[in-house]
Amino acid sequence: MTSRPKYLNLVQIRMPVTALVSILHRVSGALLFFALPLLLWWWQLSLTSADTFTALQAMTTHWLAKLVLLGLAWGYLHHVGAGIRHLLTDLDLGTELAAARLSSKLVIGVSIVLTLVIGASLW
Repeated sequence: MTSRPKYLNLVQIRMPVTALVSILHRVSGALLFFALPLLLWWWQLSLTSADTFTALQAMTTHWLAKLVLLGLAWGYLHHVGAGIRHLLTDLDLGTELAAARLSSKLVIGVSIVLTLVIGASLW
């Protein structure tokens, strides 16, 4: 009789906060990577001429553009925070369970608070 691998339904399992931060780090990195063409296009519009800069400013006043910018701001802030956390754990700092949980909660909290601050300035 062979033992079969156990099926784990990741939607039903309650993930620890450290795993959530690690998964969100990957998601935010992918978000930033796939947003690069959009960001480079916006940067090109801002530098081409005064008219295209004005058009970009008008485009970013739309609620959908603001939502995209807010998502990119969260992605950047979370990715940087989680990246610093991962670098510290690579240096064997904060690897104890309590410290790892606290740093994970700090990464999530700081990224959300800073995103809300940026969002308040966007709207």
